Amino acid sequence: MEENKCNAEGSSQCSGDCSSCSSAHKEQVDFTEKLNDKSHVKHVIGVVSGKGGVGKSMVAAMLAVLLNRKGYKVGIMDADITGPSIPKMFGINKRAVSTPDGVLPEETANGIKIMSINLLLDQPDAPVVWRGPVIGGAVKQFWTDVVWGDLDYMFIDMPPGTGDVPLTVYQSIPIDGVVIVTSPQDLVSLIVKKAYNMAVMMNIPVIGIVENMSYVKCPDCGIELNIFGESHISEICNELQVMVLGKMPIDPQLSSLCDDGKFERNNADYLFGAADLIESALS
Repeated sequence: MEENKCNAEGSSQCSGDCSSCSSAHKEQVDFTEKLNDKSHVKHVIGVVSGKGGVGKSMVAAMLAVLLNRKGYKVGIMDADITGPSIPKMFGINKRAVSTPDGVLPEETANGIKIMSINLLLDQPDAPVVWRGPVIGGAVKQFWTDVVWGDLDYMFIDMPPGTGDVPLTVYQSIPIDGVVIVTSPQDLVSLIVKKAYNMAVMMNIPVIGIVENMSYVKCPDCGIELNIFGESHISEICNELQVMVLGKMPIDPQLSSLCDDGKFERNNADYLFGAADLIESALS
């Protein structure tokens, strides 16, 4: 492709094949997609994890709720196409409406705008059996074809891992920073570093790390039990030189609110500090 033509072509050390050249000789190709014309988004924050099952969607939802309560206009893009959960957490079960200007996101009771593949399916429990490029294309359309309006913060609930879809998001959408979500197991140190290193490779700042399922509090005596082992988040953050944004316990009340579609009613204070840090970091 012409846009990938090597800057060093014609030199004695260049074969004209970019795949054989060092990265220093390649043109930087901008893959950023244009935001929908009827939208203006000030800050975009990716919520990522190196593996699934660590509560990434819950962290994204809680941060969105907290910043919404601060008076900001907030949206959530559910980029986990094959495992969407954001609409269920907020009790949204309607289909998104298409207009000549683009697709309209649904809104929660308190005005958080949401777009998810579940809002486009005839049946929300239908499996999305798509290959990577099609999934990546859908995520890009959430940016280009959805009428987000004016948003102060957009949180992108990313699919887990460091594969094709996270790469598409990083390349296609101008992300201001990422929040990494993890859990206390020993193995997680390696997984966190993979997510961190991918963000660094893509020149995206890591705002900090949230440890979910950090402990469970006994309802009778109040003792905090580390059922997944001792926390290592401080050591990991010191090594990577990023902030600890917060620790979230296993909280049955939060799980119940998610199941009932009433997550906005939660009064948990676990990520108050994280919301303040995001606000100050991107102000």
